[in-house]
Amino acid sequence: MELKGIHHVSALTTDAPRNFDFYTKVLGMRLVKKTVNQDEPSMYHLFYADEKGNPGTDLTFFEIPMLARNYEGTNSISSVSLRVPTDDSLKYWKRRFEEQGVDHEPITERAGRATLAFRDFEQQRLILVSDEMNEGVPGGVPWEMSTLPAEHSIVGLGPVKITVREAAPSIEVLVHVLGFRHKGQYPSTIEGQPNILVLETGEGGTGAEIHVEERADIPVERPGRGSVHHVAFRVDNEEELRQWIERINDAGLQNSGFVDRFYFRSLYFREPNGILYDLATDGPGFDTDEDIRTLGESLALPPFLESHREHIEKLLKPLDTKNGQPVRD
Repeated sequence: MELKGIHHVSALTTDAPRNFDFYTKVLGMRLVKKTVNQDEPSMYHLFYADEKGNPGTDLTFFEIPMLARNYEGTNSISSVSLRVPTDDSLKYWKRRFEEQGVDHEPITERAGRATLAFRDFEQQRLILVSDEMNEGVPGGVPWEMSTLPAEHSIVGLGPVKITVREAAPSIEVLVHVLGFRHKGQYPSTIEGQPNILVLETGEGGTGAEIHVEERADIPVERPGRGSVHHVAFRVDNEEELRQWIERINDAGLQNSGFVDRFYFRSLYFREPNGILYDLATDGPGFDTDEDIRTLGESLALPPFLESHREHIEKLLKPLDTKNGQPVRD
C-alpha cells in the first residue's frame, strides 16, 4: 500500500471570474469542473487541470467572497509547483509573465531542478518547475484546444512545500504513517535557516514530492485569499482508501472518515503542525457526469445536491465558462 503522488491542491480565492481568467487565459490550464464546495454549496469550487483532469494535475479553488488577505507564516502549505516540460519552457514563461505583468522571480534552481516562482493576482505562491530531468510520476496531457504551445504547457502539479515551526512531527507522519521516503535536501533562500528537506512517495519525481521547510522565526500563518486549504495524495482505489483509514485511525490522528466526493473518494486529517491532508482516489473522474468535450462549461453538481440546483444557482453569481479557452499569444 503506497501513495502514488500528489492528487490535487485546493486553495482560496475571493474572485471566481478573475481566478478563471488568470488560470485559463494566462496559465493556459483547462477548467475541467465548475461545481460547488460540497460542504458549503453557496460557494464555487473550480478545478483547473490537464485535458481531462487526470489525477496529479488538478489545482482547485474555493471562492469565498470578502475573505481577508493571507498573512503568510509557518504551519502552512507555503508553495505549490506546476510542472512544465523543459528548462526552455521556463524561459518561455518568464517572457510571458513579463508581457502579462505577472509578478515573478528569476529562474532559480531548487532541489536540482530549474524553477520559476511567481504569484497570481491574490498573491498565491506558485512555482513553475522543469520536468526535463524527471524520471518519476509522468505528467498529464495538455488540452488540445489550448492556444498556448503544447511544448511549454503546464502538465501537472509538482512538489508542494509545507512550512512548519518544528519539522520533526510533520516528518514523523509523512514517513512513518504515510510512507514517504527521504530523498535529499537543498538550501533555504532565507539566510541562516535550515535546509529544506525533500520527501517522496510512489514512483518519485516532480509529481510525488513534499518539501519540508522549518521556520521557527516567523508567526503562524493567518489564512486568507491567496492561501492553500489542503493538499491531497493519490490513492489507487476505494478499497485501498479504506485500508488507509484504518492506518490513520491506528496512528491516533483525528480524521473525517470516508467521504464520497462523487468525482473521487476522500479521507481528510490534520498532521501535528496543522497541515490539512486529503487522501483521494484516482477515480471515478471528472467525465463521470459531463462529456469530455465540454468539461467545465456548465455548473456540475453531485447527485446528492442535484435536487437543490435551483436554490444553489440563486446563491451563486453567474460565471461564464463556455468560452474559457486561453487567449492567443
